[in-house]
Amino acid sequence: MADAAHLRDHAAAFVATRRVVFGIVLASFVLSFFHRTAPAAIAGELTRAFAINAAALGTLAATYFYVYTVLQIPVGVLADTLGPRRILSVGSLVAALGSLIFALAPAWELAAVGRTLVGIGVSVAFIAILKISALWFPANRFATLSGVTMLAGNLGAVIAGAPLAWIVTQASWRTVFVALAVLSAGLGVATWLWVRDRPEDRGFVPVNRAAAAGATRVDWRKALSSVLANPATWPGFFVNLGIGGSYLAFAGLWAVPWLEHTYGMPRVVAAQHTSALLLGVAFGSLAIGMISDRLGNRRAVMRVYAFLYALSWLPLVLRVPWPLAASLAWFLLMGLLIPGFTLSWAVAKEVNRAEHSGIATSVVNVGIFLGTGILQPLVGWVIDRGRSAGALDAAWDQGLVLIAGAAAFGALMTLAVREPHRHR
Repeated sequence: MADAAHLRDHAAAFVATRRVVFGIVLASFVLSFFHRTAPAAIAGELTRAFAINAAALGTLAATYFYVYTVLQIPVGVLADTLGPRRILSVGSLVAALGSLIFALAPAWELAAVGRTLVGIGVSVAFIAILKISALWFPANRFATLSGVTMLAGNLGAVIAGAPLAWIVTQASWRTVFVALAVLSAGLGVATWLWVRDRPEDRGFVPVNRAAAAGATRVDWRKALSSVLANPATWPGFFVNLGIGGSYLAFAGLWAVPWLEHTYGMPRVVAAQHTSALLLGVAFGSLAIGMISDRLGNRRAVMRVYAFLYALSWLPLVLRVPWPLAASLAWFLLMGLLIPGFTLSWAVAKEVNRAEHSGIATSVVNVGIFLGTGILQPLVGWVIDRGRSAGALDAAWDQGLVLIAGAAAFGALMTLAVREPHRHR
């Protein structure tokens, strides 16, 4: 009886510790999503504060994604070698500094420096939480946990939509980013004090023995070469380039100004559409992870979601004249369909060695931020060119077609995704 009671206490202690570890890392990821989509809600304020055109605004927003793109693979290497605790603690402090510089910047150039530092700091959050998920939870819960992660992250992005648009009518956007700097610093300290890389670091037995066995002896050069040389890794990269890139380019910057211009919506109403889209992504991410884990299937589920998402762009491209309730419902539906690309992380982890999970997920994750970093300034350039030529309406249409085309490309790339052996 005493042994049974001891085991129960040990199990309860493990579950409580795991919740704290996952919760702190998840909070950092939620904050990264807020930073990712905030420019859409404050696009007008940024344009006026720094006296910049659409292309410069797109570049300022995309600065975050440029550095995110460059750092994803190094972050994956660091997650597999140094561990998520160290990289997330330092990353949170760097993000705090960047947020403070962005908030206090007197000119566009210094704001770009701040945005770059934010991108550097938060670039570690997603890979860190995937690594924590791989080492603290059973392998058959990975896609569900990815869905939970995206649910929470997109709820953070929802706050960066309509609520932020309303907040900046009551207080300065600069005050908001000062508060974010304080929050980031606090999360960095909490990570160092309470997060641990593996259950063994807290005296518990390993949960995922395959990943834990290699976690302390990863040769990152061989691991990276192995992941890059694996042809099954790359389809997920291109799915993310198209679908993830189109989603973040639109929700993260251009959705609000497009709705303002095309349908004459007030900014707060336009931001409500972005929030509806992000709410859809949040709950769609949770649903697709659970569906995929329950069916034991990645590829087919990803394809269905991706092609329906690509088709959902047609009413926007055609400028369907719908009432407010219908447009909000459609944006919510689009959001529910977007998360097909999130299964790329589970596929990448499962078609590569278990101890290379950080590197594998980081490689396919690069596609999301590369796609966003290309699309955001490209659409801005198209808009500026159309404005100069006196054809602004046509320019907005062309910009939207670019984003919709990227979504279609990502859907087509799902046809090349291979089903991991363990899920066939």
